[in-house]
Amino acid sequence: EHFQPDAIIHTAAMTNVDTAEEQQELAYALNVESVRTLAQVCMEHNIQLVHLSTDFIFDGAEGPYDELAAPNPLSYYGKTKLEGEEVIKNSQCRWAILRTIIVYGIVNDMSRSNIVLWAKGALEKGEPINVVNDQWRMPTLAEDLAECCLLVVKNDAYGVYNASGKDMMSIAELVGRVADFWHLDKALIKEVSGATLNQKAQRPARTGFILDKAIAELGYNPHSFEEGLAILDRQMTQS
Repeated sequence: EHFQPDAIIHTAAMTNVDTAEEQQELAYALNVESVRTLAQVCMEHNIQLVHLSTDFIFDGAEGPYDELAAPNPLSYYGKTKLEGEEVIKNSQCRWAILRTIIVYGIVNDMSRSNIVLWAKGALEKGEPINVVNDQWRMPTLAEDLAECCLLVVKNDAYGVYNASGKDMMSIAELVGRVADFWHLDKALIKEVSGATLNQKAQRPARTGFILDKAIAELGYNPHSFEEGLAILDRQMTQS
């Protein structure tokens, strides 16, 4: 009532997949119940709600996926994010859902790292790292996702949109490309199967998104992965 926003871009969630598996009550509160409250407020005040979701609502058997593909989450995190989507779809507010994948970038006072910064930091220290070679994703530059959020608001768009990067790669390839970009020692990278990591939550094998809808309807134009790394490098140099 005080700020009277035209739109709310809802980025908050429990996104640590293994923590969500272990702390299911908290994950549900953050990923479902808070969404329910926010959707109600947006309906009451005629605020557009732009909600971020995830590729983890899919099982990874048939990626890349379009917006109409049937979800089948493997983890509790994925289940809560899918239920959060359903809460929004069944609400009476003006809504849009943006599904994204492995967001990377840098800001001051980051609450958590991301795979690009983690790999770069470890390799710069000469630390050996284990990286899975049997999971494929389309990593997303934070600026591209932010731009897509703004395009949704600008166009008063409604519905579900895929908003990821455009390059499909395995996690091992992703880390290898990080090493190549910053001229780091790839011999430190050990490729492993996801099953060997003994993680609490199951991960989908191959996700990825078909971006045609966001490109056609919103004018979404994500950077390539190498372009994203170059942008990140400039930001780190300037900071």
